[in-house]
Amino acid sequence: MNSIRGRVALVAGATRGAGRGIARALGEAGATVYCTGRSSKSGPVNMERPETIEETAALVTQDGGTGIAVRVDHTVESEVEALVARIRADHGRLDILVNDIWGGDALTEWGKPFWEADVAKGFQMMERAIHTHIITSRHAVPLMLAEKGGLVVEVTDGAFHGYRGQFFYDLCKTSVIRLAYAMSVELAEHPITAVAITPGFLRSEAVLAHFGVTEANWREAVEQDPHFAHSETPRLVGRVIAALAADPNVASRTGQVLTCWDMARHYDVRDVDGAQPHWDEHLDEAIETVLASDSPTPDDLMLLAVRKHQLDFDTSRADQRARIDAFLAQR
Repeated sequence: MNSIRGRVALVAGATRGAGRGIARALGEAGATVYCTGRSSKSGPVNMERPETIEETAALVTQDGGTGIAVRVDHTVESEVEALVARIRADHGRLDILVNDIWGGDALTEWGKPFWEADVAKGFQMMERAIHTHIITSRHAVPLMLAEKGGLVVEVTDGAFHGYRGQFFYDLCKTSVIRLAYAMSVELAEHPITAVAITPGFLRSEAVLAHFGVTEANWREAVEQDPHFAHSETPRLVGRVIAALAADPNVASRTGQVLTCWDMARHYDVRDVDGAQPHWDEHLDEAIETVLASDSPTPDDLMLLAVRKHQLDFDTSRADQRARIDAFLAQR
């Protein structure tokens, strides 16, 4: 991992969750990491969560890198321009850009069809989760063009092209995959790789709080949700991104949507506890268990209903999709 020592990274949306884990992992690997977001000691925006970009930057430095906190609202183009100008003045280069801004949890109206959804909330989610990525890439990538290599990472949820359970959520998470592909096409004549990546079941600060546990005792929550046994810390996807950035052959993956679990195996990257969870294998095993059951629970049936639409457009799993359809038709 020391092969990215000295490189300069920008993690947009580094306050908490995957963004914080990615920033810390890049710091572990020796990078200088600009940690941006709106939640700052100078005036937190999210009053429901205590994390700040200053805390993230301190953790980056503690882990071996150089963390730099900059409060930026990435929906405001002038603030992004000022951020990039600062990076240019400080270092004259940018090697790694990670677009991880989300901010849509409180806006997602699960269970509502699009004709009942609050359009204003949906558009706000798109502004936070898509527009910010476009604005940031628009101004940060020109700083990367002069270098001999660079990596742009779009963080999404799921590597599939099927439906994600809610209209606006689906648009947001699918769109950033497309952003990575579109950027890869336009960057084809430049030594910059653009990819999208999905973590697995993430043990973010908010998820741990939801289950009433901490990272120290997280396994106690497995009784509430057996799938939680296959979860991962936000650091794992960060370590995978650090490995991608260090890979001299990373350009072969440009335009692709990657999974944390497959890349962790490929690079032999492990989580902070030494684990190497593979979310997709676990999910397939869970589906097969339900399909073999004579008395599925409501949660089992919900899992199948969610999975069947995830498999839309996935011809490699057409058999599983057909078996799910047949099973649900009998209930």
